[in-house]
Amino acid sequence: MNPSTWPRLLVVDVEGNGATPPDLVEIAVVPIDGGLARPEQAKCTLVRPPHPITRFATGVHHITNQDVIGAPTWESIAEAVQQDLDGAWIAAHNASVEYTVLGRHLPAWKPAGVVDTLRLARAALPDAPKHGLDALITYTGLDTSNIPGKRHRAAYDAHVTALLLLELARGYATWDDLIKAAVPPQMPGAPGPDHEEQPLW
Repeated sequence: MNPSTWPRLLVVDVEGNGATPPDLVEIAVVPIDGGLARPEQAKCTLVRPPHPITRFATGVHHITNQDVIGAPTWESIAEAVQQDLDGAWIAAHNASVEYTVLGRHLPAWKPAGVVDTLRLARAALPDAPKHGLDALITYTGLDTSNIPGKRHRAAYDAHVTALLLLELARGYATWDDLIKAAVPPQMPGAPGPDHEEQPLW
C-alpha cells in the first residue's frame, strides 16, 4: 500500500488530569502526509485543567500542577483545535480513549474516521506477546531514538503511534483493507457489513 494516497490523517494523543471523566492537560497532533509521519508539523500544548492533576496521573505522565499554571485553558484553544481536526481522520493507540475525550471536549466535532492502532496491531501481529505501545515498539523494532521527549507525553506518544501505524500498514494492500482491520465498530469510518445480493425467492 502507498500511504501517500491516504485521506488526511492526524495521529492524536491526549493526557488527562486523572479525574473521572478526565480533563485534558496535554494534547498533541502529528500529521501523516505524503506517506510519512510529519513531526515537524506537529502541534502540542499543555492545558490548564479546571481541576487539579491527581498524584496518580502525575505518576504516569509526569505533568504536575505547577507545569500547567501558565498553560492555556481548554476554552481558549478549543476552537483552534477543532479547526485543525475538522474533516480529518484521526488515529491513536486504543483510540476509543482519544475519541471519547475529544468528543466530550468538542461536542460539535466528528472525525471522518477513527483508526485504532491497538485494534490494528492485534489483527496484523497476532503472535506478538502483548499489544501495548511499549511492547509493540520492541516487537516491531521501531527506531524511536530520534523522537524527542518521553513515553506518556502526548507529543512522543503521537509520534511513535504514527510510526507504528505506518509499519503495520505494510501488511495491507489497500486503505479499505486497513480500515476493515483498524476501525472499531460503531466508530466513524467503520465499513458497513457486506451485503450479498439476496435472491427474490
